[in-house]
Amino acid sequence: MTATGSTASERLLVVDDESAQMKALCHTLEQEGYQVSGYTSALQALEVVGRGERFDLLITDLMMPEMDGIALLKEVRARDDDLVGVVMTGHGSIGTAIDAMKAGALDYILKPFRLSTMLPVLDRALGVRRLRIENAELQRSVQRHAAELEVANKELEAFSYSVSHDLRAPLRAVTGFSQILLEDHAAELSEEARRHLDTVAGSAQRMEHLIADLLEFSRFSRQPLSKQPVSLSGLVEAVLAELRQAQPEREVQLKIGELPQCSADPSLLRQVYTNLLSNAFKFTGHSKPAQIEVGSRMEGNDLVCFVRDNGAGFDMKYAEKLFGVFQRMHRAEEFEGTGIGLSIVHRIVHRHGGRIWAEAESGKGAAFYFTLPK
Repeated sequence: MTATGSTASERLLVVDDESAQMKALCHTLEQEGYQVSGYTSALQALEVVGRGERFDLLITDLMMPEMDGIALLKEVRARDDDLVGVVMTGHGSIGTAIDAMKAGALDYILKPFRLSTMLPVLDRALGVRRLRIENAELQRSVQRHAAELEVANKELEAFSYSVSHDLRAPLRAVTGFSQILLEDHAAELSEEARRHLDTVAGSAQRMEHLIADLLEFSRFSRQPLSKQPVSLSGLVEAVLAELRQAQPEREVQLKIGELPQCSADPSLLRQVYTNLLSNAFKFTGHSKPAQIEVGSRMEGNDLVCFVRDNGAGFDMKYAEKLFGVFQRMHRAEEFEGTGIGLSIVHRIVHRHGGRIWAEAESGKGAAFYFTLPK
């Protein structure tokens, strides 16, 4: 027997070998607005599902002569894994109903039925089905976005190659020919012409630095993250040794506080400290004496690391622009650089799941803080 309502969106499949009980249940559920198909034969119900007819919920008796409810549920879900199942049983077979739930049923209904207890069970089961479908769609959406991101990354790599190859070559030509003119034809050039050529060569060199920094930003944005135990003290000492070697004439008072071991990508974290400490050395160039402090502290589950200096500082009203690409707080005539170093730091810290911020005052130094999850 098949009974079908006309107004509900959810389709129920009822299977019970007791004809009178099956008909009564179908009629009751139709009255509640469901579309209901009822069968007394488990094999017949399975055949209907096998032909491609779709249902949202299976309500099946546990004990039936042709096939028990657990086996029917497994067979039906093998054909349509979006379908959810509820089993019907008497008071003496609750243990079997629990076995059915272990096999994939979401809930059970005790006979004889009470509408007030049955409807919430069906609502919960259909709600779970909707969540499963939404979750599956969300997973498909994530997979699509991941595929799109992979394509975008490949396009970025192609763009990086284009920048490196196609833009750098003409820049080198501009720089080279300007230099040739200045060196081989200086006597033939007026002072104004030499000044103009110096400007051209300097601009080409700055453009070369901008392109190099842009490529570096792209590389650190795409480099895979490989976390492992890192000795912060050893890493900082290595970076400071490089900076001292590059500027042996500088007198800098260094204060190194507690720097514990942490979990991070060592090459990326080294770049963070290289950029922050390079900035500290650069912006303390006019400070007498130059003072730089490196340390850390625990805040909850986060390790807060900092680099503090007594250099040029900056006005905090511009702090929101600090970590943008090519953003500068000082004129190029005062301090060299392209303004991309802090952008790289910001990107690396965020990729580690941390955050970064700064505190500063013009002429009184700056402090940069970043967190690493414990």
